[in-house]
Amino acid sequence: MEILDKILEFVIFRIGEYELKVYTILAVLLIFLGTKLLLWILKIGVIKKRWFRKLDKSTSFSLYQIIRYVTWTTAIIMILDTVGISITVLIAGSAALLVGVGLGLQQTFTDIISGIILLVEGSTKIGDVLEIDGDVVMIKHIGLRTSRGLNRDDIVVIIPNSQITTNKVINWSHQSKKTRFRINVGVAYGSNVDLVIKILEESALEHPDITEKTLIEARLIDFGNSSLDFQVLFYSNNAFRIEKVKSDIRKIINKKFIENGIIIPFPQLDLHVKDGKK
Repeated sequence: MEILDKILEFVIFRIGEYELKVYTILAVLLIFLGTKLLLWILKIGVIKKRWFRKLDKSTSFSLYQIIRYVTWTTAIIMILDTVGISITVLIAGSAALLVGVGLGLQQTFTDIISGIILLVEGSTKIGDVLEIDGDVVMIKHIGLRTSRGLNRDDIVVIIPNSQITTNKVINWSHQSKKTRFRINVGVAYGSNVDLVIKILEESALEHPDITEKTLIEARLIDFGNSSLDFQVLFYSNNAFRIEKVKSDIRKIINKKFIENGIIIPFPQLDLHVKDGKK
């Protein structure tokens, strides 16, 4: 034991009155490895094993992220205390520096606070489909400062969290995975209105990604300058790839229009030339 005590008490280096001993290094490593082990167990339990059965996968991930940040903050404070650095003295001694850094990193702090809000509030979750500044993205990761999403071109988009909490954002999957969409189409005047409505509803009904089949509805919405304007409304779970779904339905509509002799007109302008002779 005496040999072990001597090893643990061995001074690695000394600066003035401060001494760094072997047991201090071991204590720091123990705190670090213990924190990593604890978070690994929590990750398996909270996310994979689903200890909290009432929470969905996305909420469980948010809970783990909050626990992770709090745990690491506590571990860092413990490590500083172990090596003899008082966090209170450190903050007081660097108050002026922190003010300057705070002003320079104001936007970063705003993003961090926004990240905490997202994780705690749960208004945006992993897997949600958001429309931000005209770009539709599926959220894949919510971090403390930024979130990561995948747009419809399969390009990873890094989003500062403040953009999600302070800007106008459409969450296509916030309340329900199914969302209502619409397709507009015009046909020539003189077309059979009932037949057009029937074709539009049948075209939407044929697509496999359409849900709530009984709620498919086609309408005559306006008398346009060159056409009778119709709209078909339908529900789909595939909000992220909805443009592909719409394209497929448009192709079915076009095929059925051709088969039934229904014409999609193009804008026409009648030009009347007056004879200038009196």
